[in-house]
Amino acid sequence: MKLLITGASGLYGSKLAEAAVARNFEVYSCDVQELPVCGNFVKFDVSNKDLVNEAFKQVKPDVVVHAATLTDVDKCELNKELAWKINVEGTKNILEAAKHTGSFLIYISTDYVFNGEKGRYKESDKPDPINYYGVTKLKAEELIKTQAEYFIARPSVIYGSTPAAGKVNFALWLIDALGKGERVKIVTDQWNTPTLNTNLAEMTLEVVERRLTGTFHLCGATRVSRYQFAELIAEAFALDKSLIDPALSSQFKWPAKRPMDSSLDTSKAQQVLRNKPLEIDEALKRLKFELSKKRR
Repeated sequence: MKLLITGASGLYGSKLAEAAVARNFEVYSCDVQELPVCGNFVKFDVSNKDLVNEAFKQVKPDVVVHAATLTDVDKCELNKELAWKINVEGTKNILEAAKHTGSFLIYISTDYVFNGEKGRYKESDKPDPINYYGVTKLKAEELIKTQAEYFIARPSVIYGSTPAAGKVNFALWLIDALGKGERVKIVTDQWNTPTLNTNLAEMTLEVVERRLTGTFHLCGATRVSRYQFAELIAEAFALDKSLIDPALSSQFKWPAKRPMDSSLDTSKAQQVLRNKPLEIDEALKRLKFELSKKRR
């Protein structure tokens, strides 16, 4: 099976490519920047329609996982034109190219399509984004839903054992900072369902193999505050959690609003998938194991 992944140098895309290659998929890792990737590298910018079409014509993928996105929430707020170009127009280009090649399309969305006023959102809950990043991701979801067959996955706060696309994720940043004895300020009033990239990759490959359709919350199974998440990471890695100082969101001057509780309900995924969303203790055990393998 030919699998094309956009945003393949990212935290999730790189892990998905690695897992797919291990299962003997013919993987095409696509990105705007030339970074080491698994499978065959294809360079294109999703917002360049001609380059997207050319790549799809050459590869003729059976399945496309569209993970390329501008995820920097504040950058999206400050540069709305760029956010729209990548997240909406880019998705439209991928969607149209996938239609031409008859490819099954999986779109990676976000918990930020919700306003965060209630938390534990189900797939049936009405999206209502409060920042421009969320607006662009919701608009992209709406485009995807014009397909007869599609799959939309909504993760939340993706983390993993490898820095991807030159960026360190929350878990690795925290492990490094606490390991150096640095004090960190973490908010106590933002709630999510953090997602281990390995777990998300495994769930995605099951979706590919079973050709599941619809919208699913593919994230971690445990709702935690950012502060609790930091404490659990510290405990899992035997780090000094007294270095973690509680803070309120109001103490930070971010350009973009954050939903207070964008945690997602994973009941649907728990019922349907064999590879289920992981509880946070199990996910952190796996993260620790992956990091220990890298250090050997």
